[in-house]
Amino acid sequence: MAPVSSKTYDLIVFGATGYTGKLTAEHISAHLPTDLKWAIAGRSESKLSGIASELKTLNPDRIQPAIEVAALVPAELDTMVKKTKVLINTVGPYHLYSTPVVEACAKNGTHYLDVTGESPWVLDMIRKYHEIAKASGAIIIPEIGIESSPSDLLTWALVSRIRKQCQIGTKEVTASLHEMNSMPSGGSLATLLTTFDDFSMQQIVDAGSGNWSSSPIPGPKATSSTSLATRLFGVRSIPNLGTVTTSLNAGPNVAVVQRSWGLLAGGSYYGPKFQFREYVTVRNRLVGAAVHIALAIGMMALALSPVRWLLKKLVYAPGQGPSKETTAKDSIEYRAVATADQDVPNPRQAFGICRYDGGVYYLTGVFLAEASMVLLKDDGLVKRLGGGLLTPAMLGQHFIDRLTKAGLVLETEMLPEY
Repeated sequence: MAPVSSKTYDLIVFGATGYTGKLTAEHISAHLPTDLKWAIAGRSESKLSGIASELKTLNPDRIQPAIEVAALVPAELDTMVKKTKVLINTVGPYHLYSTPVVEACAKNGTHYLDVTGESPWVLDMIRKYHEIAKASGAIIIPEIGIESSPSDLLTWALVSRIRKQCQIGTKEVTASLHEMNSMPSGGSLATLLTTFDDFSMQQIVDAGSGNWSSSPIPGPKATSSTSLATRLFGVRSIPNLGTVTTSLNAGPNVAVVQRSWGLLAGGSYYGPKFQFREYVTVRNRLVGAAVHIALAIGMMALALSPVRWLLKKLVYAPGQGPSKETTAKDSIEYRAVATADQDVPNPRQAFGICRYDGGVYYLTGVFLAEASMVLLKDDGLVKRLGGGLLTPAMLGQHFIDRLTKAGLVLETEMLPEY
């Protein structure tokens, strides 16, 4: 592993010609320090040159990105990652293309960030490369985009609020995707379809089932039960969150939060009884039941290869996505309620929101760029983390502070005592 001081670049955006990669590069050009030494990378030098020309118009005064050409082969990836302190990887679907990228970073001590939501693949990466990354000092954080930064950071912030206010752990955090106005990109749709091509239904279900398989230590057993009606129709009413139902995004987010629980002080920071659940907010119980049933039918349909073949003909191609005009009115908001681990009839609760108004895929680029700056600037945190397959919450308050300056709203408050 080359000494950090000898690295050519602070960061490289790998996959910069794709939809998310380009948005990430745009945020870097417009908002990160002008003395940042960085590069954009991919397979096509001509396409990368075109992206570099576009970026120059955003901020002519900054150091413009160099161009690195690399294919998805070990020798070229090793050469590339050895040149940089941080690699931002936007080459997806990740389970198809990015295993050798993670391997190269883990072996060479290069910090790595991506925005996958492919829980079975992430679980595989944890098992294969966590110890290798710890040994090299590489901090590897997958799922640091929309999946799963909002859920993970909001949970960490609520747990921290209860710790500060009550000097005690948290028994439960219940989150809900309260609002999301956005169209999926071609890469997101391709990922969903190819995940069903390459992983069994059992692998997909297990990776996002909340069975603590992502945690480095065994997780607490759930003590509450679910009624037959709720299991059948998926609908429930939760104080301060409203009517909620089954969420398509819940699986990856639950897995990441559970890993954060195990990584942070061996579960003791969040608390020994901690549980996390996530839903989506709906207008009423009828809509909630319809969403739950539609998701169940959709999952069964996606298990059929002819259905996936047809859908691949109809969706955006990878690398494409909604236009800037279309995404101008995008928004996303998560809400969550945390309950203190107090053995009293009415334990204290905290409420939090995480909201962003603007392009949701641009926000993904913000997560990537700002996380890279935490890794580049916070030497004390990097030293404490040491390395391994980690989570967004491990970047803590420094990450949240940078995100709020970039337009994210993340707020928590204690609810009144009863």
